[in-house]
Amino acid sequence: MTDDRTHVEWREWGPAPFEEARAADRPVLLALTATWCDSCHEMDAETYAEPRIAANVNDGFVPVRVDVDRRPSVRERYNMGGFPSTVFCTPDGSVITGATYLGPDGMRQVLGSVRDVWSERGDDAGRIPRALSGDPTPAGPVDERIESHLAGQLDEKWDPRFAGWGTDAKFPLPRTIEFALKRAREQATETLGVIGESLYDDESGGFYRYAEGRDWSDPHTEKVLDANAALVRAFANGYLYTGDDGLLDPALGTRDFLIERLWNGTAFGGSVAPAPDDAGGSGDGEGSAAVDSGDFGPRRDLTAYAGGNALAADAFLTLASYTDDETARSYATRVLDELDAALVAEDGTVVHFEATAGASGESESDAASGGEATNAPELLLEDHARVVGAFARARQVLGPDALASGRDPLDVARSVADRAIDALQEPDGAFRDGPETGVGLLDEPLRPLDGGVEMADALLDLGALVGELGDGDGATEASQRYEDAAHAGIAAFAGARERIGVQVAGYGSVAARLTRPDLVVAVGGPAGCDLHRAALRVADHEAVVVPRAPTVSAGVATVERGEQTREATTPEALMDAVSTLTRDA
Repeated sequence: MTDDRTHVEWREWGPAPFEEARAADRPVLLALTATWCDSCHEMDAETYAEPRIAANVNDGFVPVRVDVDRRPSVRERYNMGGFPSTVFCTPDGSVITGATYLGPDGMRQVLGSVRDVWSERGDDAGRIPRALSGDPTPAGPVDERIESHLAGQLDEKWDPRFAGWGTDAKFPLPRTIEFALKRAREQATETLGVIGESLYDDESGGFYRYAEGRDWSDPHTEKVLDANAALVRAFANGYLYTGDDGLLDPALGTRDFLIERLWNGTAFGGSVAPAPDDAGGSGDGEGSAAVDSGDFGPRRDLTAYAGGNALAADAFLTLASYTDDETARSYATRVLDELDAALVAEDGTVVHFEATAGASGESESDAASGGEATNAPELLLEDHARVVGAFARARQVLGPDALASGRDPLDVARSVADRAIDALQEPDGAFRDGPETGVGLLDEPLRPLDGGVEMADALLDLGALVGELGDGDGATEASQRYEDAAHAGIAAFAGARERIGVQVAGYGSVAARLTRPDLVVAVGGPAGCDLHRAALRVADHEAVVVPRAPTVSAGVATVERGEQTREATTPEALMDAVSTLTRDA
């Protein structure tokens, strides 16, 4: 007869395990994992599968398995610096101690140490991380000094030997590249070139997540939807400025990879783990989101995540804007339809993920993920920001008739933005990462700078569109509301501008948009007409393009920057008008 204690008896995230821990007077063991994380699966096989460790965990702790892609709010509060994260908590969720990967010997030592600390101190052994202290954000004025500081950071952190920024492990930093395209173009294009050589998979397509070495060597070969989508957009924007066809090859190859390997029938899945030959032991340990590993190839998480799919739609539409690529346009439209139908509620609330069947027919719900497939988080800042951005992009690229539902993409963007402003923006202007409710540390406030930057950037696009397309005082008021919300979100951190690093250079992009007028091109004709196609190709990836603008005559485009306006009736005249306003700005 098999002793059940030789297997860790994982619980799913929720109130029940914390209540159980309180009643049993035990600490909680949180195991933060991801489908794409080979070290997580190695720890399952080497540590948690060791019978005495499993028995020790079951007897002395309440073990909870969390998929970090499905529970990003948990990830951000309990991440110990990488995955797996092994976290020991009090029954109220306060952190006792934590680590990343623990082998059998290390786990035995930590289990004993935590038992002793819990026995001696109980709840007093826990602490709330400083980032969740609830202290006011460092507010300040939004002015040119923010962009100037971050432009200076590009030079200060630039690696002249190997490209990229910093001298440790190299992450691709697509938003930093997009910031640099307008301020340090040689750095941006050199970095894109190195990423294409070092992190792009020439054989299968798609980008690896990051490289361990300063010289971009030793890449971690998992492929995650968010990172791939953001890099497709960055490479497409690099092509916009340079006309270098070589930058299109990785973008188009990644388009194909996402379609061939992560398309689940209605949207894109979340990740592909390293191929078996790329890493050590990595059995399909319990606790990951349901996966498909057909033909014993790499594990795939085929869950449709709202934020990742919105970013993919944005990236594909950006690519289609510059190249007329019909494949990218078609899949972007299908993703937008799925978001509209399945993940955006009538009141504008975005649901984090949709459970779907994998390509092999496996259900997304398994014993390890438990009820998570039907209990997705809602109202997460990153999801809302990316959905607003994607539908605002759709209105610019595809026009008002893009969705199968018949809704104008602008209406979807507005409902999602309004919901986020009402529910997530605090009086000081900062955006919370989600609702301040839930067990563990979920009721502690977290105001992520990067999520706030994404939301502010999307709100500025939305505000410009509403201002051009709206009718009457209501539209003017709504447009101002979005701009004010974006300004407040950036101002909430402006007092600490000197401490903001190159990794969040997008903060400088949004601050710059708030300190000088956007370039707005309003086209009287429909999406796809010659003037509209030319407008999408102006050499400014932050420009806002408005097809079928109601105040512009058919066959005419107006180019606006603040109070300056030019008219054009041909693509050549439009480009001349853009050049004139850019030179005079």
